[in-house]
Amino acid sequence: MRGSKPRASREEHLPRPRSLAALRDEIDRIDDKLLALLNERAQVAVEVAELKAKSGGVVYRPEREKDIYRRLDKANRGPLDAESTRAIFREVIAACLSLEEPLRIACLGPLGTYSHRALRDQFGSRALPVPVDSIGAVFDEVEQRRAVYGVVPVENSIEGVVAASLDRFVDSALTIKAEILLRIDQCLMSKSGRADRVKRIVSHAQSLGQCRQWLARNLPGVPQAEVLSNARAAEIAREDPSAAAIAGRNAAERYNLKLIAANIQDHVSNYTRFFVVGRDPVAPPSGDDKTSLLVSVSHEAGALYRLLRPFADHGVSLCSIESRPLKGRPWEYLFFLDLFGHVDDANVTKALAAVQRRSLSVKVLGSYPAALAPA
Repeated sequence: MRGSKPRASREEHLPRPRSLAALRDEIDRIDDKLLALLNERAQVAVEVAELKAKSGGVVYRPEREKDIYRRLDKANRGPLDAESTRAIFREVIAACLSLEEPLRIACLGPLGTYSHRALRDQFGSRALPVPVDSIGAVFDEVEQRRAVYGVVPVENSIEGVVAASLDRFVDSALTIKAEILLRIDQCLMSKSGRADRVKRIVSHAQSLGQCRQWLARNLPGVPQAEVLSNARAAEIAREDPSAAAIAGRNAAERYNLKLIAANIQDHVSNYTRFFVVGRDPVAPPSGDDKTSLLVSVSHEAGALYRLLRPFADHGVSLCSIESRPLKGRPWEYLFFLDLFGHVDDANVTKALAAVQRRSLSVKVLGSYPAALAPA
């Protein structure tokens, strides 16, 4: 129509993209806000520490941390995924916790083991790792108060239980504070990174077992040797060009080794479960807990059935049961049980009272928040 204004194009209504300089200015502004908020959170953590010191409260509260992660997972709208946000807040929590008390944590060493990685996943980079040469020594460090907590492996989804950890609970006064679930990606590594130069393979017994089929297919006839830890295997491979180690990718980085092959475990879903052990009393329920028990029964027909019956009667689900030989008494056994629930839950309390009447002894190893599934 004559005299009318030309119609604006669609492009004229679209917002103009901001320049790189403007975007960087926006990031700087947000970083300033984040820094102020982080220090505000840290100041609150200092006040929490002062209250705990006056009341004798426990510094490490895994049930509180789990509640934080669950709440953040639920509130997260992206684009950061759950794994990224957990990693960020793990370090925030660790930094604030270190203002209360720097935590010395014992683990199977040397540094670079899966136990060390589990420690970092649970306590962040601010924790002070205390690497020792055996699982028993982890318990010793905590019992002798040279470390506040310890991290020990208890079960692998392929190879089963770690007997050295379970057996130590028999005589130890330490209790379980938390559970860690770590995905295991086994790698074969050496100084050269060449499979044709490998004359022997070294690793922890559990790792060799997890890669048994892959090794038989790809390196048949190559001798295998067990060592105390995967990180120790990496140390050996660093010194011996003819040796290859099975360990985690972080061990290759720490000991300057080259990967021959990655993800060589026989099953894709390969996880190891760890316990955090300490001297603290049992924490309050988190709403999603497990309880671990050590039970002995008389050596007679039907004893195990009578032991387990109260859990079914009171609606308590068992997630695992393992038997271990009773030392000094051939063909008699102790039973390790993991159940869903907390010792303060009414149905668990009733079930344990009935179990106590039907067994020779019952030792509660701990009630603790069930591990969050890997993000």
